[in-house]
Amino acid sequence: MGSISANKIKFIRSLAQKKFRDEHSLFVAEGEKIVAEAQASGYKIEEIYRIEEIGAEAMARITNLSSPSPVLAVIRKPELSAEDIISALKPESKGLYLALDGVKDPGNLGTIIRIADWFGVEAIFASPGTVEVFNPKVVQATMGAIFRKKVIYTDLAELCTSFKSLELPVYGTLLDGKNIYEALPADRKHGLVVMGSESFGISEQLRPHIDSKLFIPPYPADAVTSESLNVAIATAIICAEFRR
Repeated sequence: MGSISANKIKFIRSLAQKKFRDEHSLFVAEGEKIVAEAQASGYKIEEIYRIEEIGAEAMARITNLSSPSPVLAVIRKPELSAEDIISALKPESKGLYLALDGVKDPGNLGTIIRIADWFGVEAIFASPGTVEVFNPKVVQATMGAIFRKKVIYTDLAELCTSFKSLELPVYGTLLDGKNIYEALPADRKHGLVVMGSESFGISEQLRPHIDSKLFIPPYPADAVTSESLNVAIATAIICAEFRR
């Protein structure tokens, strides 16, 4: 059986905190499926620890989960920039992109990345106020989709301006928007869709940058319902309608 030093355990544990993930440009992924997805991707894996090699006690000390997983990997963070993606966009682009404005919940972000993976979203942009994508809870919630979808943190107002300069539509989900089932044009497979935070929706600063406001109506239309949908659920409905 292999061993793992106390210093190494301390180091891996430190990666549960954003400041150390940023300092070392590393993050942790756990579980057979997620680590297998990492290995199949272009991500650089620095170390892999298996429970049968280091023992259950050591694995319990480095895990971020409630119970130790069979395998844990330490992975190099990729270098991504919004400029690279925007420079590659063409006016005739038919890609679908998401922008997340202040999404705070790690489970929501992880689920949105899975949704983006399912519906063929090209990339996800996020405001600086959105939860960090390499947060262990986000990584876990993606179930491996994090290794297939780019998530880039950038100024969303500037991003919207860039899309519009290329004559690519910018949509946003707002309570005063038009019924999504009636508002989308026939050629609805491309553009940027902005999703707002769980508590406040799309920020006041960003709203003037939205070209087309969309609303997911309740059923029936005049029903007394919940105040709003969970942002991940709303994203799934929006993506499904764009792909319908």
